[in-house]
Amino acid sequence: MDTTQRIGARLCLALALFGGTCVRAQEVTTPGAETYQKRVLEASELQILSSYYQQDGSNAAVTGGRGTEQLTDVHPTVILATPLNDNDVLTASFGVSAYTSASSSNIDPFDGKKPANPFQASSGASGSDTWINATVTYAHSSADRNTVWSGTLSGSNEYDYRSFGIGGSYTRLMNQQNTELTLRASTYQDGWKLIYPIELRGNEALLDETGRQSYDLGLNLSQLLSRNLQGTVSLDLVRQMGLLSTPFQRVYFADVPDRFRNDFPLADDIERLPDSRTKIALGGRLHAYLSERFVLRTFYRYYTDDWGVNSHTANVEVPVKLGTLFTLRPGYRYYVQTAADQFAGFNEHLSGETFYTSDYDLSAFVANQYSLGVSYTDILTQRRLLGWNLKSIDLNGSAYRRDNGFRAAQVAVGIKVVHD
Repeated sequence: MDTTQRIGARLCLALALFGGTCVRAQEVTTPGAETYQKRVLEASELQILSSYYQQDGSNAAVTGGRGTEQLTDVHPTVILATPLNDNDVLTASFGVSAYTSASSSNIDPFDGKKPANPFQASSGASGSDTWINATVTYAHSSADRNTVWSGTLSGSNEYDYRSFGIGGSYTRLMNQQNTELTLRASTYQDGWKLIYPIELRGNEALLDETGRQSYDLGLNLSQLLSRNLQGTVSLDLVRQMGLLSTPFQRVYFADVPDRFRNDFPLADDIERLPDSRTKIALGGRLHAYLSERFVLRTFYRYYTDDWGVNSHTANVEVPVKLGTLFTLRPGYRYYVQTAADQFAGFNEHLSGETFYTSDYDLSAFVANQYSLGVSYTDILTQRRLLGWNLKSIDLNGSAYRRDNGFRAAQVAVGIKVVHD
């Protein structure tokens, strides 16, 4: 349940369409003076982001595909981009995710005072946790602003999981900066603390792997097709190896008699998945200015992997400019996927199978997401906030529904300020 992370102003179509940071600067020539080149980033920029997320459903993987999926999450993040000189920018971000999960509480459903039941959260202490992440990115732009190199280090930690990542990218602007090619690569080295369902603990032979390695290669090609139209194609290749299953997710077999404690079925085994996975995603964006008031943003992606999951994603957003300061952004996203070869529901697997999971994220489903955002942009940064000049405020809300009953909602707010 889409995280990605964020140099200077690019006075071209891409800025208005993508609303992101990029690498092109103007060159201004005045009579009798040498050419002056703007810095990649004129001043330090600080973003303060926060979101509240809530979900519910009845197919929790912790309880074998049947049980409460109730979860709430609060996620504040701070991102600071600082120019080191005319050509170099250092960006650092720090985020914390504090969640409460009824599903996770049922790793040990017997640690509370209430009778154990997969559709109720345990009243014990195992249902909440905090995830911490820090990322640092250094980016260097060439003097002609046609080339950008960047490198990124990241790390995150949770009670049963830790991750370290390193990556880099190369961007080349061509054809009078109407064509942009980006190549990127990254790797993540993850470690697990093996936590099993309470009734299966004591069996040290359950798993013998505690690490996971992920390698990601990506390519983006963006082309200004006309004065009002821009297209982008992207290709992502991901290879994962190691522990790809989640140790505390239960599985129940149809050919093994059910066993209960209170109203809680005791697990027959834990989730078991192959120790490698290859993912391929091909996507495309087409963004168009319809008028001074309307912009159309469209996106499509096809995904496939060697576990049998194939998916299609289609997204459309129509930003509407309300005067000079405000923009309204209604959007819709459609998603459909096939089930992984290893998936079956509660009590549907057989004990003779090699791999099995009842995680409904790997099931076949159709999902719809509706979103609405509103942005306030102070182009001249005249207003001040906490001693900084206010640049923008964004407020976004979304509602997500799957055809299996899973539902989620999120509200997010972002504030960007600029140093004098």
